[in-house]
Amino acid sequence: MAIEFKKKPGIVAYLTAGDPSLAATREIALAAIDNGADVIELGVPFSDPLADGPVIQRASERAVARGTTLRNVLALAKELRTARPSAGLVLFSYLNPVVRMGMDTFCAKAADAGVDGVLLTDMIVEEAADYLAAMKTNALAPIFLAAPTSPDARLKAIAAVSQGFVYAISRVGITGTQQNVASDAPDLVARLRRFTTLPIAVGFGISNAEHVRAVGEFADAAVIGSAIVSLIEKTPEPDAAAAIGHFIAGLRA
Repeated sequence: MAIEFKKKPGIVAYLTAGDPSLAATREIALAAIDNGADVIELGVPFSDPLADGPVIQRASERAVARGTTLRNVLALAKELRTARPSAGLVLFSYLNPVVRMGMDTFCAKAADAGVDGVLLTDMIVEEAADYLAAMKTNALAPIFLAAPTSPDARLKAIAAVSQGFVYAISRVGITGTQQNVASDAPDLVARLRRFTTLPIAVGFGISNAEHVRAVGEFADAAVIGSAIVSLIEKTPEPDAAAAIGHFIAGLRA
């Protein structure tokens, strides 16, 4: 599956599926797409989201408490694919829910839902052979995280198996909004460029239009997560889709 960024920088919008509800996530995702998001990254809520900061942790806890499951998220993905056929659609999950469903079953269901790619945040490239085989069988794009601390040999290995785009972590640590784009990010993207012609998206800490413009100077796309999830947390459910649509439009302004 191809993932395209129509403008530079592209915008990848992360949503925790099921927060504040699955119905609300659907409307928020559609509003984000209609206001300029190239890719929706649907986060599968998990009870122990170690890579996430407090904002996304709370969203995940709320969604889990509401009973949101991986099967629910796959059904939501299918609805979004039907409603917006040309939008990029990526599932973001920890490995545990996928293993519980079964890797082959998960990949088949993700393909049936019309998903373009999958990012398993705790799947490391060195142990990904079975995962990559299942992804290839179902024509899904495996997306991996690349960190500033990774040596060149590991970046090369990540680039060799990635499809769709490579997700460059702008800094080491957990997700969350920051005042500025991390100074490590341009160097990491430059190092990755030596090993891949895929688009490179930068995430972790990107939270406003200034950050998006800064990322556009050296990368292909910006991933916005905690800023969106925080806005959803603060906004009454009936107003959340409009608020996120306005926020995404502002990033494009």
